[in-house]
Amino acid sequence: MQSSPGPSARDDWRTIGLVGSAHAGSHFFQLVIPSLFVPLGNAFGLDFAQLGLLMTVFFVVSGLGQIASGFIVDRIGPRPVLWFGMATFVVSAVLLGTAGGYGTLMLAAIVGGIGNSVFHPADFSILNHRVTPNRLGHAFSAHNLTGTLGWALSPLFVVSVAEWLGWRVAAFGVAALMAIILLGLLWGKDSLFVQGTRDGSAQAAVAGDSSGPGLVAVLLQLLGSPALWGAFLFFVCATVAFSAVQNYTIPLMGEIYGMSVVAAGTVLSGYMAGQILGMLAGGFLVNATLKSELVVFASLIAAAAVFVLLASGWVPLALAALAMALAGFFSGLSAPSRDMLVRKVTPKKSVGSVYGLVYSGLDVGSALGPIMFGLLLDAGVRSGPWLGAAVAFVVAALLANQIGRAGRGPTVGRYATN
Repeated sequence: MQSSPGPSARDDWRTIGLVGSAHAGSHFFQLVIPSLFVPLGNAFGLDFAQLGLLMTVFFVVSGLGQIASGFIVDRIGPRPVLWFGMATFVVSAVLLGTAGGYGTLMLAAIVGGIGNSVFHPADFSILNHRVTPNRLGHAFSAHNLTGTLGWALSPLFVVSVAEWLGWRVAAFGVAALMAIILLGLLWGKDSLFVQGTRDGSAQAAVAGDSSGPGLVAVLLQLLGSPALWGAFLFFVCATVAFSAVQNYTIPLMGEIYGMSVVAAGTVLSGYMAGQILGMLAGGFLVNATLKSELVVFASLIAAAAVFVLLASGWVPLALAALAMALAGFFSGLSAPSRDMLVRKVTPKKSVGSVYGLVYSGLDVGSALGPIMFGLLLDAGVRSGPWLGAAVAFVVAALLANQIGRAGRGPTVGRYATN
């Protein structure tokens, strides 16, 4: 449903911009603590296992919280949940900046994980309800793009400020940035409002009022939907593949292709740039075809093929960077169609719940991927992460095909595509 009949392009893009800023903030925050591993380890005498545990806890809390926040979004509306998540980031960053020991760092990670859990359910609830269907492809493209930009800017900002003014100032700087985004979300509150929710409605005072089906009914519906569990597994696989690229491309470029760390870092940046270009192109593909699963399938199979070639070591050194950028392009190309695919199997009154469940697969993949591929490398399988990424992409492609078939079935209580 739309919050008002016939919203203008300007209204749509204001909503897309505000939601995108929140999504950029969430991805930015995910890399704040990892960007401070070295100064935190020096300040408190921590080893990398202790530092890594902070992020494991962050993503475990985020994954569990994402499922819960999805139901809350459907109960009270996405806008206040989005505000809460951003405000929680401010608190987490302040805790980080004032930390006097490992316990406070862990508390900052827990609070940050709680904040991180709200964004996908709240973001997609707002976009699906407020943005005109013929602009949804561009909305999903922009959503993915802003998240990627958040990842790209976080280490640059945090490391630079920490080197210049110290890690505590860097943490407080992050708090200030999150506060600025929160103020923007409050300023643009009318563009985030979803009609039919308790948020800002006089119906909120009515006992027993509900904007959707009961919690038990929603749980039973989700647990009984193979398409939605397939979507959850899709995100687990896709994120496992991305974790292989993000965490192990630099050492693998050195091991297999003899690249320096600086050159390998440039190759990784090329992958991210390719992803951004793919996301932009993918926004147009969503509107060009109703069969989103075909776009996802073909894109991920192509990305998997590139990673197999890279893992084989057959790619000429001069073309290795281009191959990595091409893999990033194919991966990014699938993202808007992937989000549209989930929309097609989403019951209209359970948007937050569905996206909370499905996108919690991102957190599961983020937690599993580094461990799995680290074990492969320790076992001497030097190309293991890239081959693992290829396998994960192929499984994700097959799952996308299954989800697409389910989305065309007559029994799915889903959104209409137009």
